[in-house]
Amino acid sequence: MGKPRMTQKDKWARRPVVLRYFKFKDDINKYIKDIIPKDVYDLSWTAYIEMPKSWSKKKKNALMGMRHRQKPDRDNVDKAILDSIFKEDSIVSDGCLKKRWDDGEGPRIEISWK
Repeated sequence: MGKPRMTQKDKWARRPVVLRYFKFKDDINKYIKDIIPKDVYDLSWTAYIEMPKSWSKKKKNALMGMRHRQKPDRDNVDKAILDSIFKEDSIVSDGCLKKRWDDGEGPRIEISWK
């Protein structure tokens, strides 16, 4: 999930997209907070995004594991990942970012660092 544009109103009347974003951040933080060191400078990720249920099996099989070229944008997903892991994400200067369609193992984000 990419980071949504938030408004002042979202502080008291949270939209569903904002609630999903905060759940996404909490899920990432829950799995990685005790694993990743706080002085990481090189963080790479690959996001495997679920295919729409309305697609035919033929189309799903053709795109399995291929590049994802739709929304959310790669930079929005990166911002959401970095915001959920670090309080100050400016220390991360390098990394490889990839978006792919689900490869049959389910939607997920694989994160690696140096």
